[in-house]
Amino acid sequence: MSKYSNAAALSGLTLGQKTDYTNQYDPSLLQPVPRSLNRDDLELGGELPFHGCDIWTLYEISWLNSKGLPQVAIGEASIPATSENLIESKSFKLYLNSFNQTRFSNWDEVQNTIQRDLSHCAGEEVSLTLTAVKDFEQSSIVGMAGECIDEQDIEIDSYEFDAKLLLGASGANNHGIESNDVVEEALHSHLLKSNCLITNQPDWGSVEIQYHGPRIDREALLRYLVSFREHNEFHEQCVERIYTDIMQYCQPNSLTVYARYTRRGGLDINPYRSSSTILPTHNTRMARQ
Repeated sequence: MSKYSNAAALSGLTLGQKTDYTNQYDPSLLQPVPRSLNRDDLELGGELPFHGCDIWTLYEISWLNSKGLPQVAIGEASIPATSENLIESKSFKLYLNSFNQTRFSNWDEVQNTIQRDLSHCAGEEVSLTLTAVKDFEQSSIVGMAGECIDEQDIEIDSYEFDAKLLLGASGANNHGIESNDVVEEALHSHLLKSNCLITNQPDWGSVEIQYHGPRIDREALLRYLVSFREHNEFHEQCVERIYTDIMQYCQPNSLTVYARYTRRGGLDINPYRSSSTILPTHNTRMARQ
């Protein structure tokens, strides 16, 4: 359980509460969560040690056109990691549901409305695109870059989060290569699982780690990622924790951590944190999304 799980800023969330669904547009349904909660816990003050964004795919957007005919779209929202707040996912779902019986004159009005409301909730400009289903049908399913580390023959008997599992991970790896072996590589795992900070529901994801620096031991990295299995934190917070822990214990020259989580409530969340200012150029879904 995270140190801030009982923070006052979380007490008013609809998450974990019985809620009524409204089908008339209501921007007040969106609820912010201050990013400072976990960043204070990670001792991130002042200038952030990373760049990035949270990419959301919105699969359940529907409204009525001016003649009352239902419309559907798939949306993509990108929320800057520098924003004051992240957006709580259940409130996001309830907000999108409020469009269901609301009339809008055209697609641009819907897109501009959602973009404005998300930006207000996040505290910074959010980018948003809407795509017709027929256009999204052309999208492919892709895998993650680099080597998958999941097939190791190791025994694990503890699932309590422990950042110190990375201690010494940039020393000799399981192939006997010494710590002064500097590499540029991508590793990924599909075994990332954590739990919702409020409801304790499981969050399933895959994570890609690209870095340049001393070679990171695969076994230590996998043990570390598996230790999130009983950890309670939001998606975005887990990725920032992974980034800061790898930076602290493995000290790469450059690092990118990109997680893609499975869908819940018509939304998937894909946090991206990097030492580079270059952001993802696409939001292509994976097999479990």
